[in-house]
Amino acid sequence: MSQHPGSRHGHDHQDHGHGHGHHHDSTHLDWNQLGPFLERQAEIASSAYAEAAAWLGTLAPVYGVRRVLDIGSGPGVVTGLLAEAFPAAETVAVDGTPELLVRARDRAESRGLGARVSTLHAELPEAIGTLGEADLVWAGNSLHHIGDQRAALTEFAGILRPGGLIALAEGGLPTRHLPWHIGIGRPGLEARLDAANAEWFGEMRAATPGSVDEPDDWRALLTAAGLTPAGTRTFLTDLPAPVSPAARELAVSHFQRLREGFGDRIDPDDRKTLDRLLDPADERSLHHRTDLFHLTARTVHTARKG
Repeated sequence: MSQHPGSRHGHDHQDHGHGHGHHHDSTHLDWNQLGPFLERQAEIASSAYAEAAAWLGTLAPVYGVRRVLDIGSGPGVVTGLLAEAFPAAETVAVDGTPELLVRARDRAESRGLGARVSTLHAELPEAIGTLGEADLVWAGNSLHHIGDQRAALTEFAGILRPGGLIALAEGGLPTRHLPWHIGIGRPGLEARLDAANAEWFGEMRAATPGSVDEPDDWRALLTAAGLTPAGTRTFLTDLPAPVSPAARELAVSHFQRLREGFGDRIDPDDRKTLDRLLDPADERSLHHRTDLFHLTARTVHTARKG
């Protein structure tokens, strides 16, 4: 489930890159514009997600998994990786945004996975009970968009088949793109943007329908849902400088969304720095910097039924 406008843990939107089971103010989002951005985000992190999917294959019998649900699939990048990791399974992209499901379907077709990947439009948490049984439930940065996370996990446990596995991609570390001292503005820009994002994220959580103030103790929450924790791992995306044009373009989009979305949460000096970073004519902008990189960590928590 992608976050708007900023990033957390990072969600950044990264997380994504693929989570949209339930959106806040989604009617105000231009999915034709946001869809490609989310897809690029997930593609940048695809090696980490592929590593995570392979790890899940050590926790669940690869050829025994017959149905996989990708909850909050967004444009379906991770859906395809799960389908490749579990070749005997039907893999279902579940999302509340039809435009993103079209991208997920097209993506699966273009990769020869169309026969095994399907899409399902569902608003969560209301529709969890209609998703059908699964051997593997993947919820990537989507649970934090559901007000009562404890209740949702109990419902997810209810659709898991005996021996089935749930994997929550929640938390990790904020994404970093720049060194602490970038030669313009005050050093430590991204740390201050993280603070603004943390404030925004708390407000978003509080405003989520049915929001329950619940600590992010995922192991405890999974246990409370009647599941047995099966391990937690963190997966790194490490693209050192100099980055590829695709990673540079993604960084520009990321900072542009922060600049537009956070507004007065950012102090005037930092807004000026962001304006310079986003100005293609400025030699110190993101478009020209040789020190631009992409580094992030995504944590996956797993638990088994029975």
